[in-house]
Order: sequence, then structure tokens, then C-alpha cells
Amino acid sequence: MASLNVGNLGEYLREQRRNAQLSLRQLADAAGVSNPYLSQIERGLRKPSAEVLQQVAKALRISAETLYVRAGILDAERGRDEVETRAVILADPTLNERQKQVLLQIYESFRKENGFGVGEPAGPDGQREGTVDQGPGDGGRTAGAGDAAGSDTDTGPRRTAG
Repeated sequence: MASLNVGNLGEYLREQRRNAQLSLRQLADAAGVSNPYLSQIERGLRKPSAEVLQQVAKALRISAETLYVRAGILDAERGRDEVETRAVILADPTLNERQKQVLLQIYESFRKENGFGVGEPAGPDGQREGTVDQGPGDGGRTAGAGDAAGSDTDTGPRRTAG
């Protein structure tokens, strides 16, 4: 089998696995992938999906975004601030996985609301190229906590004064 160009992903994974003092089998079990498949990824023979990379990153307790960049799934020129923000959230040991995911959903929601797509870098003033900050009263909608987290919770009927 010919080696795929996955941007030294395999070497990086092997190094991270060894730093975590995990065997190939232990990491495969923790990530929920087969031992032979993980071995092929490390040798550069397979290009894993984003989902598999996320599982491996979680098992290694490292940033999934770093693996996405190394695998060529994300552009390496992605906004550095965004990557760092996401990495800090994911690395926070005081938050559980559910809380981290909710924070990331809120973060992405606010980025989209402000006109930034996922991975779309901001300019030096924090704005996307070609946008104008309209400031308060611009008619924009501000997401509430339920909106930002993608909550489907219905607060029930509203009472009106009468």
C-alpha cells in the first residue's frame, strides 16, 4: 500500500501516544477504533475521518483541531485566536466533556451571529474582512443562552398582563 499524504499525522499520533505512555492497543480501545486501523493511520496508510480523529484526540486528551490540521481537514491558516480559544476550552480539566461541547457550541453560535463562519479568520480589529460594525441598535438579534447552546427546551406558555 502506498503512503497517503496526511501531513505527518501518523508520526504525530505515534509521538502523542508514546508521550501519554499508551500502547497502540490501549489507545485503540480508548478511542473505540480497531488496533489494525490505528496502526495503519500511524504508518500513513489510512486517512481517518474527522470523527475518528476526534475520538483519538479525546483519548489522548489533546486538541482535535491540531489533528484536523495535520490530516489536512482544516486549513492551517485558520484563525489562530479561534484555534487557541477552542484548545483552552478543550484542555480545561475543571469542565466535563458535556460542558466543553456546550461552550464550543455557544462560541460557534456567537461567531456565526457576528458574521464569521467556522474557521473564518477575523481581521486585525476582530472583524471579518469587508464588514462594518453597526454597533448597538443595528436590528440584530442577540442569542439567549438557550439559543446559543442549541437548546430545544420550551419554557411553556407566556403569561400576559390582563
